[in-house]
Amino acid sequence: MTAASSLGEGNALNLVVTNPFNQQTVCELPFHTALEVEDAVDLASAAQARWARLPLAERCRQVRAGLDRFRTLADQVARDVTRQMGKPLKQAQGEFNTMCDRAEYMLSIAEEALRPDILPEKSNFVRRIEHVPLGVVFNIAAWNYPLLIPINVVVPALIAGNSVLLKHSAKTPLVGKHFAEAFSGLEVPNLVTNLLLKHDATARLIAHHGVDHVAFTGSVDGGREVYRHTAERFIDAGLELGGKDPAYVAEDADLDYAVANIVDGACYNAGQSCCAVERAYVHHALYAQFLEKAKAALEAYVLGDPLDAATTMGPLASRNAPKFLESQTQEAIQRGARLLTGGKPLADHPGNFFQPTLLADVPNHAAVMQEESFGPILPVLSVRDDDEAIRLMNDTRFGLTASVWTSSLERAERFGREVNAGTIYQNRCDYIDPAQPWTGWGDSGKGSTMSKYGFFHLTKRKAIHFRTSTK
Repeated sequence: MTAASSLGEGNALNLVVTNPFNQQTVCELPFHTALEVEDAVDLASAAQARWARLPLAERCRQVRAGLDRFRTLADQVARDVTRQMGKPLKQAQGEFNTMCDRAEYMLSIAEEALRPDILPEKSNFVRRIEHVPLGVVFNIAAWNYPLLIPINVVVPALIAGNSVLLKHSAKTPLVGKHFAEAFSGLEVPNLVTNLLLKHDATARLIAHHGVDHVAFTGSVDGGREVYRHTAERFIDAGLELGGKDPAYVAEDADLDYAVANIVDGACYNAGQSCCAVERAYVHHALYAQFLEKAKAALEAYVLGDPLDAATTMGPLASRNAPKFLESQTQEAIQRGARLLTGGKPLADHPGNFFQPTLLADVPNHAAVMQEESFGPILPVLSVRDDDEAIRLMNDTRFGLTASVWTSSLERAERFGREVNAGTIYQNRCDYIDPAQPWTGWGDSGKGSTMSKYGFFHLTKRKAIHFRTSTK
């Protein structure tokens, strides 16, 4: 997540949300006051105490009901996502469906994941390890996938017996309202509370004694700030902080397949994905062909109104993003890279557009190969062999995902062992499987969402050690 993502923003009494396509005001909403935040924490704490006493099956039943209520809001939610952050409507609708699928998966594994661990039988003793809720979870969600990012926390947190205070991004606050509305019908009220907070108020809430865990998606600097506050109270934090995810096209790759998927991995959601392909290394035998095919694929994107079905790439969410991407492009060129297509903001348009961009021969020390771009740029470098590819892929402070494009499982297994990242793909990229933990290495963060490990990160262990007889 780029540095544009932060704990909050604005000095006014109200938050003004601007459509990144036409710069028109989408909505204006008041920030919550300090007194309202205190009340929210108290209510969330009381709700959590009641909620945790319910059997797991009953909590799951009610969460399913909340998810069903969310589905009735699907059309409005998707349009609000598009208007607030520029995602093409079809992609916003797809994100909504994926959100529901992830929630259903976490519900499907809840009983097994949260079942107490029963230790080997020991005469005269009962011994088990229980997975108990943390309490009040403060979820600070980002704008780039405004539905998927919070659902990864909200649903497993609720299932596990926690309550949630949700602060959504200042770019997408309407999504936070939709989450609170969807889960407002649960039999225990105040389990999901939407908060609009400025930076200082967010920091104060992280440090609040009533908050028991913080889940943050955003910039590395923001993650450091969150972790500093949580460390002072010895509570934990889940941090998803972005990446600089590499792809390697080996000499035995299905080239057409690799190009299509790597370009999509670099440009889906206008490249505004923590696990987007942000640098590509191509075996020298395929390098020229890769560049030719990638150039054609990048030039085929249709930039325009994200509410128009013909649009395949919408505007960037941040007003300053096109200028930042242009600066990365120019710095790479100054270091010897070749610009093959794109490289500029879209001229004569009020939207935050940047042309899909292909850079060749990019030195690995260039900023575009080291610092997160969060936009539709694909920098490419030729490599001699697998050894060089692994060395360059690991030359980063990030470690979210990496992909190798090869027909050899043996090669893929080697990359799985030697590349430093939370997820290693073969012939796939920019994808999250809810059955596997989503986790980052290095400056990509800490902790896990999804899978059984997502539940473990939102619970704590309690050892039950009973002597059943004193005789």
